[in-house]
Amino acid sequence: MTKIEAVLFDWGGTLATWHDVDLPALWRSVAVLIDEERADELTKRLIDAENSIWMRSRDQHLSGTLAEVCLLAEIEMTEAAQAQYELGWTPHTILEPDALETLRGLRERGLKVGVLSNTMWERRWHEEIFARDGVLELLDGAVYTSEIPYTKPHPEAFLAAMKAVGVANPAACLYVGDRLFDDVWGAQNAGMRAAHVPHSAIPASQIGHTEGTPDATVHRLAELLPLIDAWN
Repeated sequence: MTKIEAVLFDWGGTLATWHDVDLPALWRSVAVLIDEERADELTKRLIDAENSIWMRSRDQHLSGTLAEVCLLAEIEMTEAAQAQYELGWTPHTILEPDALETLRGLRERGLKVGVLSNTMWERRWHEEIFARDGVLELLDGAVYTSEIPYTKPHPEAFLAAMKAVGVANPAACLYVGDRLFDDVWGAQNAGMRAAHVPHSAIPASQIGHTEGTPDATVHRLAELLPLIDAWN
């Protein structure tokens, strides 16, 4: 069996703790800052636009951005509205309690560490979050699908993450994620091993057409360290 050289992580629901988010309330807090009198209408348009992008990701594995959400909703995101959007999401961006020690443990073993996230957010915001939590310097590379054409489970998204950390062989990569479609099936379809973190209540509308069978299931990120030690 090929030795593991790199461990690539999903972000939301994996490195960051899964939270159920009241998206209508969050988007309405943004909409009132754009046009208070039309806040209900704008909220619906923003929700519909975001949902259309996530459905495209699920069915066509094509990426999108927050700017595209606004374009589809026909609204202009003001500076104040953007700040409110980020503030509304902040409580839902907290790392798993053992994420930091796990990433350090992987680096101490000489392994590359990376992130591949299906996201509409720009790199700047993700890096601010990782810097806040003290893990930015522990990442050898990161791919945010807002910057590339494809989303997970498309193989090209996984291969981009592999290249971002400087590894050439997919079989030498372990992908860790909370979704059996995007993360497990997607990683295995790209030639990687996959570990499942079954903590998240995946919305029914985001569950894809296939569920992969993980090479391992972990209930805490720290369990990855002895797992990889046994494999290597």
